[in-house]
Amino acid sequence: MSQPALYTFALSIWSAAGELAVYELDLEGKVEFKQTNLLEGQNFNPEFVKINENASLPTLVADGKAYKNTTDVVDFLASYSSKKVAPKTAITKVVHEDNIDPNFAFVAARDDAELAAVAAGFANVFTVTRLGGLKKYAATPEAEPLKAFYDAKIESISGLAAIFAGQAPEAAKVGFFGASKNLWDAITVFYTETLPASITEGPFIAGAEPGVDDYHVAAWLAHIALVVGAAKDTEGLAALEKRFGPVNPKITAYWNAWSVRDSWKKVYPGGSIH
Repeated sequence: MSQPALYTFALSIWSAAGELAVYELDLEGKVEFKQTNLLEGQNFNPEFVKINENASLPTLVADGKAYKNTTDVVDFLASYSSKKVAPKTAITKVVHEDNIDPNFAFVAARDDAELAAVAAGFANVFTVTRLGGLKKYAATPEAEPLKAFYDAKIESISGLAAIFAGQAPEAAKVGFFGASKNLWDAITVFYTETLPASITEGPFIAGAEPGVDDYHVAAWLAHIALVVGAAKDTEGLAALEKRFGPVNPKITAYWNAWSVRDSWKKVYPGGSIH
């Protein structure tokens, strides 16, 4: 088998799950990292869209086969490694449900005050810059056979950019606020109830050492901590407490157990979470 290629990006939420898997499964040097800059919209390059029609990260290619979502990527890495870890359980599926989508959490706003804050921050810059990259690739001859894909993506991201710019119809803004509220309600339930219940012996979901579930959940939790105000992992628990209330001891132990691991330090260098 040729060396698998993992398409990833340092600021990608779900890329972190794949990267944690590589390091935890002793695959460093056995998997080639291919940086795909989401900020510049490089995932919309027609050559990449031909590999993964969802234009999403992480994506992994091994022996001509593409693994196009986070769960499939991590499952492949677990099967590729000689290190045996606890396989995924139902919580991996739950953490990838749309109703707790951490990518949406990054841009979500439940009212005008939150919208003003989000629009003044990096989420807006990311949206506008990404849209520019998308339009650049959509205008190339290579993109013509994929016109339906590009048109749909441009419409979706342009709609978000219009909300940030205050140029969207009132109905679109109200719908965005409603969807954002539903998201945060669901995130609160997952964070306060579902996640602690999934940790039994601890400190990890899999027990004393991380398993497949933990690669996914750690990436999700790190990003939620970022969204609610933490810039570094040392600020994560305080930010979570400020947003959700007292931190469940199981989550405290989970966070602390992850943040000292070599894999975590490689994925989040200097403690900078994303």
